[in-house]
Amino acid sequence: MTLKDRTVLIIGRGGGIARATTDAVREAGASVVVAGRDPATLAVAYDDPAITAETVDLTDESSVAGLAERLGTVDHVVTTASARARGPVGQLDPDVVALSLRTKAVGAILLAKHFANRMPADGSFLLFSGATSVKPAAGMLAVAATNGAVDAIVRSLAVELAPIRVNAISPGTIDTGAYDALGPEKKAALFAGRSGTNPARRVGTADDVARAVVFALTNTFLTGVSLGIDGGERLV
Repeated sequence: MTLKDRTVLIIGRGGGIARATTDAVREAGASVVVAGRDPATLAVAYDDPAITAETVDLTDESSVAGLAERLGTVDHVVTTASARARGPVGQLDPDVVALSLRTKAVGAILLAKHFANRMPADGSFLLFSGATSVKPAAGMLAVAATNGAVDAIVRSLAVELAPIRVNAISPGTIDTGAYDALGPEKKAALFAGRSGTNPARRVGTADDVARAVVFALTNTFLTGVSLGIDGGERLV
């Protein structure tokens, strides 16, 4: 399969992995609809008349249903949306944990519920998980739980929605600006540590992930899989 003359819905922010994914999918020939809570910001970020910006809140079923109604038929749905839920167990706010799960896990279920019957048999859903689902780390309990839920959802939906395919991308340490809050020194130390221990001997880029997205969307014999784009981080 190619993405030429296909419509791909990409949910997420206007930067980082979502931006690299949008660019890669467009280069592969697809028509793209980007969606998020602030479509005006997305429209400015992409500044491309060929990319349509839409509104969606994955924690609100009526919002997801409304988006499906407005778009009609789509070929592929990609969601990179997430809600931050880092912190040690003793400091985790249950509302923060619930928001993480509602955005990334329950949101994925709502997308399947409202879009699957609008997709062709060779369409697909592509979710985002993460290496923490299989490689525990202190302070990442809620993130790991959310990513583990996504991995389970992928396998279940792949069976239930067949022949529509359902897969996930499971990134490791990716330099997208998400680590900037650590400050330059701590970020550099983290990246050096990960680069020194993972088999790829470097951290990932948004383009590494975007190329995997195109592969997952176009490989018609791939379903029920969480692709680890992590430089082998989960192995060490």
